[in-house]
Amino acid sequence: MKTALFTLLALASGAALAAPASYKIDSSHTYPSFEADHMGGLSVWRGKFRNTTGTVQFDAAARSGAVDITVDTTSIDFGYEKLNVHVKSADMFDVEKFPTATYKGTFSAFKGNVPTEISGELTLHGVTKPLKLVIGSFMCKPHPTTKIETCGADASAVLDRADFGIDYGKDYGFSMKVQLAIQVEAAKTG
Repeated sequence: MKTALFTLLALASGAALAAPASYKIDSSHTYPSFEADHMGGLSVWRGKFRNTTGTVQFDAAARSGAVDITVDTTSIDFGYEKLNVHVKSADMFDVEKFPTATYKGTFSAFKGNVPTEISGELTLHGVTKPLKLVIGSFMCKPHPTTKIETCGADASAVLDRADFGIDYGKDYGFSMKVQLAIQVEAAKTG
């Protein structure tokens, strides 16, 4: 009985002393991508942002964590330069005035010790709104080449771009709904 109690107390004190690990976003493996309507259902355009930075705090034992992400909106890429130029203009993202978008949130749901949801706020085009990300997959393991613990996830959400003041095409019947699909990898720093 004393041994079991001692073990329980030791585990509890270790958990209380545990701190979340810090991870740095790997910009070469993190690309927020999206699908947006073109011409009211004529086609779906897909694009991504090529430059994303940020940090993740994660403590699996405590089932907690936070994300702080910055997306370079000037790095938007549809694979069609004429469209890239237009979406960067004042008609849409207005990247001269708003060169970044940010997302700050906390892990808000878990299955075991794996996060399944992030509740946070997206600031885009100078407007901040709540946005919940659903995590479809999440894993941490030693990277096979660097041997550094690396976490990866695939998250998604749907937003209404008009809520952020980006409503170009609304008068032409474009849907304002945008499907986000975010692949992210981050390496442990502490």
